[in-house]
Amino acid sequence: MARYAAWIAAVLKPLGVWGVFAIAAVDSALFGMPVDAVVVGYVYNDRKRFVFYVVMAALGSALGSIPLYLIGYLGGEEVLRKRISPERFSKIHRSFEKHEFLALMLPGMLPPPTPFKLFVLGAAVFEMRFSHFLAAIFAGRLVRFTFWSLLALAFGPQIVGMVGDLFRRHFYWVLAVVLAGVLGWLWQRRQRKKQS
Repeated sequence: MARYAAWIAAVLKPLGVWGVFAIAAVDSALFGMPVDAVVVGYVYNDRKRFVFYVVMAALGSALGSIPLYLIGYLGGEEVLRKRISPERFSKIHRSFEKHEFLALMLPGMLPPPTPFKLFVLGAAVFEMRFSHFLAAIFAGRLVRFTFWSLLALAFGPQIVGMVGDLFRRHFYWVLAVVLAGVLGWLWQRRQRKKQS
C-alpha cells in the first residue's frame, strides 16, 4: 500500500494543483483510485485552495464519467443486465423513474463499496438527460469531497481511512441513515409546498 501511495504521489506531482482533477477523472472513467485520500491530502496541505480542490475533484469525476455514460448509452440495457441480477436491474430502474437526479447523486456521495459505476451505466441506459447526468454527479461528488475535506481539517487526514473502514463494515446502516435523511428532507419540502 505504501508503494502504491508513493507511485500515485509521483504521478500527480508534475500536475501540481490539477492533480485532483486528473485522479478524479481517472477514478470515474477507468478503475477505482484512492480519490478521497488524494483530495484530502491536497486540501490538508494547502488549505487556502480548499474550494478549488473540491470543485476540481467534483468536476473531474463528472467529466471522467462520460466514457462510461457513452458505453451505457450505446450498449443499451444489455450492458447493465449482464452485470447485475434482474431484481437489481428493476430496483435501479425504479429509482431512476421516481427521482432521476437523486438516483445518481446519492450514490455519488457515498464512498466505496457503493457500486457507483452501475448507477452511471443506469443513468445512460435509462436515458437520463446528459446535462442532468453531469450535474447529479458533480453535486454528489461535491458533497462527498467537501465532507471528507472538512473532516480531515478537523481531525487530520487519517480520518478518511478510519471512517472508510467504518463505512465498509456497516455499509447498510450508513446507507439507511443517508436514505432516511434524504426522505425526511423530501417530505419536509413537500409539506412546505402544501402549506404555501
